[in-house]
Amino acid sequence: MFNHAATRSAGCTLTALALACCFSSASAAERAPARIANKMQPAAAPAAVGELGPQARAAMTRNLVRKWGGYVQRIYGVEPRVWAQRMVPTFVGADPQNFRAALARDTFEGAMAALSGRGEQLQDADVVDRLARMPAGGAGSAKAMAEVGAKALGSTTGDLVYTPVVPCRILDTRVVGGPITAGGTRSFLALAANPAVDFTSQGGSNTNCNVASVGASAVAINVTAVTPSGGGYATVYPYGASQPLAASLNYRIGTVVNNTVIVGVPNPLTIRDFTIFTFAQADYVADIVGYFSPPQATQFDCVNTSLGTFTIPANSVNFYNNPACPTGYTATTPYCWTGASGVYSQGSGYNNNSPTNPTFCSWQNTTGSNQTVFGGNICCRVPGR
Repeated sequence: MFNHAATRSAGCTLTALALACCFSSASAAERAPARIANKMQPAAAPAAVGELGPQARAAMTRNLVRKWGGYVQRIYGVEPRVWAQRMVPTFVGADPQNFRAALARDTFEGAMAALSGRGEQLQDADVVDRLARMPAGGAGSAKAMAEVGAKALGSTTGDLVYTPVVPCRILDTRVVGGPITAGGTRSFLALAANPAVDFTSQGGSNTNCNVASVGASAVAINVTAVTPSGGGYATVYPYGASQPLAASLNYRIGTVVNNTVIVGVPNPLTIRDFTIFTFAQADYVADIVGYFSPPQATQFDCVNTSLGTFTIPANSVNFYNNPACPTGYTATTPYCWTGASGVYSQGSGYNNNSPTNPTFCSWQNTTGSNQTVFGGNICCRVPGR
């Protein structure tokens, strides 16, 4: 289950179990639901700007969980311990500067944006303003709160990127739990909260199936109904959502029937990920084969061209096109240089008339002799294109 051999500090460790202990030590006042714009002073954070040691990171984790645990429970319906457990990889891997910025934020949505390194995209004032303009009662729903972040940070339900994984068993009611009764439902995990979590409590793999902390909004699972007691159907749907009037698979008595389904999961994660409804009593087996997650920005791959060498005549003003970018790269920034005294750069820019050498440097030579100048390009591309 949880790996208790994680790095320890003098206080609590950063394992999920220790986070729960750290949070449980908070007073009732600390666990009280926070307001939408929580104006409590940010917890003290280490003054150093560099890396965080285990003790400092554990202390900052406790402060963040205490500050927002009640709010997460009230707005998103997630128990603070569950939220803390599923956030362990984020807390452990967060950039120190981002972590400190998150502690200083006055809204939960702003804090989560800062923790992920996107704090500049969602200011606390924007969150408060958008919530103030929501209809009465809207601010109290997880959907309304999610919309606040989505408008600034991108949708967690659309434009998703699919990542396949090696098929891996996440549940088997024949091993744990027994058949789901006729007309009944049961809810399960599809994603591991952190690398130390497995699916054995659901009859599944003793590994994390390579779906630990992936930030998914939907999963692709192969669901099998095993020897149902009668004819009927099963419906697989997101945990916490209303059961849809649709069938994910149909079966006859005593058969073994499977189907691959795409099912949304709560994002941010809650206590469970998806629910199975069965018309007739049956055992169920499910294997995860992939997941869909919000797209993330891809860092540019950039190179510099070699410097072009040009000769500018005496007492003249001229410009020169810089060397072309390698195939597949696009010129993003020209750069110009000379070591000659009396030669001055008059600027640089893009030459629309020269698509293969689109940037130029402009020079003025105030001397009475020819002088040498240099120009180049910073060329970039999106990796893989």
